[in-house]
Amino acid sequence: MTTTTPSAPTRARPYRGTKVRRQRVRAAWTFLAPMLVALALVAGWPLLRTFYFSLTDGTLSTLGDASFIGLENYLVYDDGAWYGLLTDPMWWRSVWNTLFFAVVSVSLEVVFGVIVALILNVEFRGRMLVRAAVLIPWAIPTIVSAKMWAWMLNDQFGIINHLLMTLGIIDAPIAWTASATYSMWAVILVDVWKTIPFVALLALAALQMLPKDCYEAAEVDGIHPVRVFFKVTLPLITPALMVAVIFRLLDALRVFDVIYVLTSNASSTMTMSIYARQQLVEFQDVGYGSAASTLLFLIIALATVAYLYLGRNRLQLGGD
Repeated sequence: MTTTTPSAPTRARPYRGTKVRRQRVRAAWTFLAPMLVALALVAGWPLLRTFYFSLTDGTLSTLGDASFIGLENYLVYDDGAWYGLLTDPMWWRSVWNTLFFAVVSVSLEVVFGVIVALILNVEFRGRMLVRAAVLIPWAIPTIVSAKMWAWMLNDQFGIINHLLMTLGIIDAPIAWTASATYSMWAVILVDVWKTIPFVALLALAALQMLPKDCYEAAEVDGIHPVRVFFKVTLPLITPALMVAVIFRLLDALRVFDVIYVLTSNASSTMTMSIYARQQLVEFQDVGYGSAASTLLFLIIALATVAYLYLGRNRLQLGGD
């Protein structure tokens, strides 16, 4: 009796899979190519031109006759002293203000956004109306909302001071947007009020995607709702919160409009964007302002990459 040995597995299927995968990658690049070209023209070219101007001594009046000076706008040693953007105390003050504003505002937005999402995820009468009302601050243009809050925070006829004095919390009006002590917190308050709905919307969408069986099992076992939130809900909605944080972090690091409307060029709230605008427009120093804009881009890029890298590692560790 003869036995037949099983034939070796054919490699046609892996080859076919590799071929299909290559076709899919090729098709993906084909569809992405127009967008990448448009992005290079819209964002890449202005960015490269800004970097070039940062290496020149150009001004608004002599932009065509700008001379190449290398890295002197960033740092230069002359006559026994260092000069340039990296030695400017106001630049480092604006960097600190920007980082402080970004960290505090985004943290508060995430905390209150999750709380609002948890409330809106509960069944109650008029929930759809409340959901629509919550989105109103996010729908209002930033300039309009900033100007509205500027009137409300006014030290002479603002309603905020009137309410606080009526309740006996303060004895005299406070110049919220002019005080070096309170101006940054006033700006953070306005930004948090406007952007909580964005975080709440993403968190609410994540909450509605969660499976119900794990909550039913936790209720049967008698686990406290707070423990269920930190052990079940929060880990499951973390990817959605990471998306919200990265978008809000990008907006916060390049913030300009809300702060400029409320406090203009005040040193206590000056951010990197306002500093760059001051150098470019008011001082008409295109080279110096372009150097500030280039460093602003690099700081935002590094912060984004670091956050994505740390967040990805955290998710992988959580999955393991």
